[in-house]
Amino acid sequence: MAISMSSASTPIFVSMLGALSKCISKARAHAEAKKFDPNVLVTVRLAPDMLPFKNQVQIACDSAKFCVARLSGVDAPAFEDNETSLSELEARIAKTIAFIESVPAEKLNGTEEKSISVPRRGHDPMQFSGEGYLKQFALPNFFFHVTTAYALLRHNGVDLGKADFLGGR
Repeated sequence: MAISMSSASTPIFVSMLGALSKCISKARAHAEAKKFDPNVLVTVRLAPDMLPFKNQVQIACDSAKFCVARLSGVDAPAFEDNETSLSELEARIAKTIAFIESVPAEKLNGTEEKSISVPRRGHDPMQFSGEGYLKQFALPNFFFHVTTAYALLRHNGVDLGKADFLGGR
């Protein structure tokens, strides 16, 4: 049996964003236990030339949101990239999940051959079929940023494990 575009996207985005939100909650608890401002974690980086934690969360949310929007033809909500606290990042995740869950499966299913154009700063847009976009760009990009956000928290002492990344499975 073939897998549908909705089942290959929506539950994955919702599950992983939910897991990321739980990791942020654990980060807050870690900071409180160690008696430091949890919002310090918002700006941590793995390397000086790498985007900080807040950007990893923002981009993970945007990757999921724009994937569902591009495939379904539903306008994506605009989010300002102005989060400065863990609570604000959790709120962004919640808004992203709410948007994804609001898009009916029938708007995603059957988009395998839909022409998708992804804009890039300073370069020509990337062109994909719907299926190619989901498999070769949207999901890998999403997982890169979720994984990097997880690694940043783990690197900064938050007690996280593989089960946290996978959503407690």
